Amino acid sequence: MEKWICEVCGYVYDPNVGDEKNGIKPGTSFEDLPKEWVCPVCFVGKEDFKKME
Repeated sequence: MEKWICEVCGYVYDPNVGDEKNGIKPGTSFEDLPKEWVCPVCFVGKEDFKKME
């Protein structure tokens, strides 16, 4: 699974790790995150993330 980076603060969403503090289990792809999920660091939405090369 591919990692995604927040273009605002640089936080990297790694699907292998998830975001357990916010109820996202490891193994959850970025595409499968709820639409209301936000960056746990700067609180911007998914639209401010880009796929890492």
